[in-house]
Amino acid sequence: MATNTGQMGYLPRGGAIFCTIPDILYLPELVFGGLVLSLVASTYILPYNPQAYVISVAIFCFLMTFLWMLIFACGSHHNRSSWASADVAYHGFAALLYLSASVLLAFVTIGLSGFKDELIYKLDVAAVVFAFFTTLLYVIHTIFSAIRWKSF
Repeated sequence: MATNTGQMGYLPRGGAIFCTIPDILYLPELVFGGLVLSLVASTYILPYNPQAYVISVAIFCFLMTFLWMLIFACGSHHNRSSWASADVAYHGFAALLYLSASVLLAFVTIGLSGFKDELIYKLDVAAVVFAFFTTLLYVIHTIFSAIRWKSF
């Protein structure tokens, strides 16, 4: 008779975070989030409200993802299921924030299509592409974190 031994979930620590899914996505999230931040900040930031929101989301997610990566790298989570739950919650929240920022940035960029400075328009288009790609990274991270969380 076969027994189901089941396997408890495992939260990586140290260098293992760069070898496991979803934690391997920390670095691309930071790189592409940083690109969004620098591209939007290098434009005229007009209109102020949507562009400032995009910058705020990019800064918040960049700092929190970096902090989250450090917590996992140092092993401060002690392989607790509450940290696995918090991982899903944070990355889901970050994906939602980035989605809203991406849509607003795309809306503003469409309005800039007749703008006389073509470089600013191209920078905003690149920022939109990277913002949606960063959103996708956070969504993928959320999905794989949820799969890992279910194993706890």
